[in-house]
Amino acid sequence: MARALRLAERGAYTTRPNPMVGCVIAREGEIVGEGWHVKAGEPHAEILALQAAGERARGATAYVTLEPCAHTGRTGPCADALAAAGVARVVAAMRDPFPQVDGAGFDRLRAAGVAVVQSGLMEAQARRLIRGFLSRFERGRPWVRVKLATSLDGRTAMANGDSRWISGEASRRDVMRWRARAGAILTGAGTVLADDPSLTVRFGDDTPFEPPLRVVLDPGLATVARGHVREGGAPTLYIQTADAKPPRDLDVQRAVAPAVGSSFDLRAVLELLAQRGINEVHVEAGATLAGAFLAAGLADEVLLYVAPVLLGDRARPLFGGLGIDAMAQRLRLEIVDVRAIGEDQRLLLQPAAR
Repeated sequence: MARALRLAERGAYTTRPNPMVGCVIAREGEIVGEGWHVKAGEPHAEILALQAAGERARGATAYVTLEPCAHTGRTGPCADALAAAGVARVVAAMRDPFPQVDGAGFDRLRAAGVAVVQSGLMEAQARRLIRGFLSRFERGRPWVRVKLATSLDGRTAMANGDSRWISGEASRRDVMRWRARAGAILTGAGTVLADDPSLTVRFGDDTPFEPPLRVVLDPGLATVARGHVREGGAPTLYIQTADAKPPRDLDVQRAVAPAVGSSFDLRAVLELLAQRGINEVHVEAGATLAGAFLAAGLADEVLLYVAPVLLGDRARPLFGGLGIDAMAQRLRLEIVDVRAIGEDQRLLLQPAAR
């Protein structure tokens, strides 16, 4: 199963909106076939593993990171293919919450005489791997990651907005991997006006990836006719309020989300993106929007690059609008991972359970 999980991760940049899935077929202690889901619309992990195993799949055990599918979409049911190949046993790390599967894959296998082991073997690792897909079906919204770069004194930009560059080149390269695994990269109109980001994935090599959707929260469509965020091969979606009037003859993707006061209802924005098949949202924005996601309890993790520099007390803070006035109101974050990226430290944090 550990091998299957490593294989599944190879599809991190290409499988969406499908989940990453890996499969290893073993017989008498020997791996006879393996595969991973590469791209939506192409064969699933189980099919590729069966093709690699050939006749050796008969009587073997298939280790799969997710319940085999039981429906016909762009590909046929993997549960049927496993049974037809003569696989004797299927060990799955977890059940698939997708409504057209959700236990039906296991049922089909059992009905065909295949032994099914729902042991939860490495289930925590499997869930972590496809956390965005699970979030979309279990919570009705994507998994949200807020990315920030900060100085040692917790500042993200100078008072005039200048933020290039706090983090080092190695950190900026590392961010591309996180962007590439996201279904959408989200920012606010203020960031577009101040920094004019492109929000694209730039690997500098031939690494395959599907360009994430760029999402700009722009209530009045102030940025819709300008900026690098409209350029390049990645699609861009502008989210507006109902009364915004777009410029004439401008062909852009737009969607309407409700507002709460002067700000968007961020939960409604996320639900809208989930309906578009977005599993993970990668937020790259200023302190106000980053703080709004955190304050609303919608930031599932914070990706923080800490550079060994000081910007001083007049520089801009990490998060705005948290409304913390007493120590008892403080928001606790749990450190999931820490590692050196060039001269910087990269922290992956999750809000602690309240």
